[in-house]
Amino acid sequence: MLDRVREDVRAALDRDPAARSALEVALCYPGLHAVWAHRLTHALWERGFRLVARVLSQVARLLTGVEIHPGAEVGRRLFIDHGAGVVIGETAEVGDDVHMHHGCTLGGNDPRPVKRHPTLEDGVVLGANATLIGDITVGADAAVGAGAVVVDDVEPGRTVTGVPAEPIDGGEDVDADADGAAED
Repeated sequence: MLDRVREDVRAALDRDPAARSALEVALCYPGLHAVWAHRLTHALWERGFRLVARVLSQVARLLTGVEIHPGAEVGRRLFIDHGAGVVIGETAEVGDDVHMHHGCTLGGNDPRPVKRHPTLEDGVVLGANATLIGDITVGADAAVGAGAVVVDDVEPGRTVTGVPAEPIDGGEDVDADADGAAED
């Protein structure tokens, strides 16, 4: 367990240029505290102590400003930068080395108890206030711009922005001639 804590602190130090020391990160980063609390609540959830897990997750939300449902699957080295206002729903799946900024939502869109929240593969970056809704997949090493609303899958390595989110990195959705004018 101590190795995982060190790994999380190292990830924050690597990804946040404002981080000055491991001690500062361990003491002052609410996104990190939320991830650590989630590990506890998720273990309780998996062992059938669901009410206790939910109560503790709400205490963590109160203390950190980050709401991670105990049923969510969270990978290694998740870094929630600033933390405030992040929501990760029950059936969300978050891969390794994901970087989320404040205000991000991994929300559901189905009232039934089915897979209804997004899946983020390894290395995904979410800009501030990105909103991802439904059982969608954001592929490995993709990026979602600040304020984007994502309701469809994002291919690995792609960058999407806007409302609704569209690829901006020269994918098949972009068809321009040499002068930059869209072709008919």
